Amino acid sequence: MEEKLDTLMQRLGIVVLVPTYNNQHTLARVLDGVLTYTSQVIVINDGATDTTAAILDRYTTITQIDFPHNRGKGMALRAGLARAREQGYTYAITIDSDGQHYPSDLEVFVREIERAQDPVLLIGGRNMAQDTVPKKSSFGNKFSNFWFWFETGIKLNDTQSGYRAYPLRVIPKQFYTRKFEFEIEIIVRAAWNGVQVKNVPIQVLYDPTERVSHFRPFKDFTRISILNTVLVFLTFFYIIPRNFFRSFKKKSLADFVKENIFGSEDSAAKMAASIGLGVFMGIAPLWGFQTALVITLSVFFRLNKVLAFTFSNISLPPFIPLIIYASLRVGEWLMPSSASTSTLLVHTISFDSIKAHFVQYIIGSVALGITMAVCVGFLSYLFIRSRKIKTVTTQ
Repeated sequence: MEEKLDTLMQRLGIVVLVPTYNNQHTLARVLDGVLTYTSQVIVINDGATDTTAAILDRYTTITQIDFPHNRGKGMALRAGLARAREQGYTYAITIDSDGQHYPSDLEVFVREIERAQDPVLLIGGRNMAQDTVPKKSSFGNKFSNFWFWFETGIKLNDTQSGYRAYPLRVIPKQFYTRKFEFEIEIIVRAAWNGVQVKNVPIQVLYDPTERVSHFRPFKDFTRISILNTVLVFLTFFYIIPRNFFRSFKKKSLADFVKENIFGSEDSAAKMAASIGLGVFMGIAPLWGFQTALVITLSVFFRLNKVLAFTFSNISLPPFIPLIIYASLRVGEWLMPSSASTSTLLVHTISFDSIKAHFVQYIIGSVALGITMAVCVGFLSYLFIRSRKIKTVTTQ
């Protein structure tokens, strides 16, 4: 016999969070619907100025959090999640109070949580193609889906739904956003931490006579755009390099090289291009950012990250004076100046000498990097291609 939903939610440690702000026409209906399935409910009154307080006075058995003034949906959710943790819950399912979500879909979330082997963050996937869905909501969802994929590599069909299930033990505990953009921050950062994020199908109701949306198109869209800009920056300069080094540490060096270089199924051209990129990035005047950039560009252009990273280490400390000296020489040849570099020796190179010939150094290093990348890449292509041909003929 299938376990009753209320009993199952108690056993799994699931609470329902209902953030609300000036939804007096739909709040009672939402709460009554939720209470038919579970008594484990936390309502966050985000400083409502309508009859919300009077409505909530009728629900004496549920936990209530009251803000003295409106602080934003993100802050309401943050308070609700923190209270749920304090009360020992394992999951928190959030449902909007504007009447668009069906409390009956709680079962969809709970059954999925019961089946999950590991903690999972669930987002209700709405049918955005139905006629009642506002066009601006459909566009905003597509926009959000794209950036979530760009930042995490995970493809979802709905990233903006407020009907969600959060695994409280594995999501971040510290947050930086306060309004609607919070719902983007939390799923991106959860995905970065290795939490599975997936959609589950839900119903949705858009009734223009009852539904009150507090989304401010210009202000909130601007906030979301700024957040995505920050997240994209972190993706390229922190998350991708971090994940690369984590994968490197999980294997021995011999296994890693055997699997990713000699065992690679990449074409000779792709591997040569990866080597060329690494050589260029190792010579280019990008000190301090070379590792992050070479891995990021390898991912973006779908090159071999291991080869690119390995050959970018041409700029190891013992070789740096030689690279700078060669860059200065090439720069002098391309852009002669009255301040000649002909008297420079490798052991006399200093920050002052580089500063005195800065433009020559920049031009020379870029030119040297391109030249060496093409030469080493071409020779690598010939070597790898001949090796692959030899491997095929001996099989």
